Amino acid sequence: MTRIRPSGGYRSTASFQTATIIYDATYWFCEKFVNQHNRMTDQMIQAARSGRQNIAEGSRAAATSSQTELRLLNVARASLEELLLDFEDFLRHRRLILWAPDSAEASAVRAVPKNFKKDPSDPSKLTDLTDLQRWQLYAKWLEHADPAIRANAIICLINQANFLLDQLISALEKSFVEEGGYSEQLASKRLAFREQKKYDQPKEADLPDPAPPCPLCGKAMVVRTAKSGKSAGNRFWGCSDYPDCKGVVRL
Repeated sequence: MTRIRPSGGYRSTASFQTATIIYDATYWFCEKFVNQHNRMTDQMIQAARSGRQNIAEGSRAAATSSQTELRLLNVARASLEELLLDFEDFLRHRRLILWAPDSAEASAVRAVPKNFKKDPSDPSKLTDLTDLQRWQLYAKWLEHADPAIRANAIICLINQANFLLDQLISALEKSFVEEGGYSEQLASKRLAFREQKKYDQPKEADLPDPAPPCPLCGKAMVVRTAKSGKSAGNRFWGCSDYPDCKGVVRL
């Protein structure tokens, strides 16, 4: 039986792959440009990690809880927003230039995903490139000696990840409103299954007439319904002299 709601598959999504680059870039940025004894170092790294890990956890939770999936994706979105502010603060406190959204530098970083190969069956998913290969597409910015260039490039990536998460969250909210959550879908599947079982049961008109004799004692048999075990809900011929006789014939 297939699962009611799909889950996992997050590794091939653009949001998770972008969040992975952000996490790695933040770790190495802090290692090189932020005082290791400064509390800000730990906060930035943890915010970057939270963005990535909560996307993964939300994807796995999708199988059993729409609410949990949405909550975790919103946590990821909030963590990346916090990280965005940290990088903007880094530039502002050092009187370094923040790239304008329409600048040539920012546009060049935003154009990089055009080099990613998309899954033709699902354009939201990417194929072929490893984490290292994706990193190398951004390396000229993310490994630059100038902290301003690194910080600005990471800001561009955070904005991209936030855009992707906003789209995903909106789509999940729309799906939840129109189709219901996991509990509702599970109940619907259960009702459909029970109705199908009723439909599959033999009708009275389909039963042999007269009833067959009991193979053990020869008395007439009656239609019964199994109440437990693997055959629960199924109908069968049972001896009319039950429980003294336990003769059974399948319908």
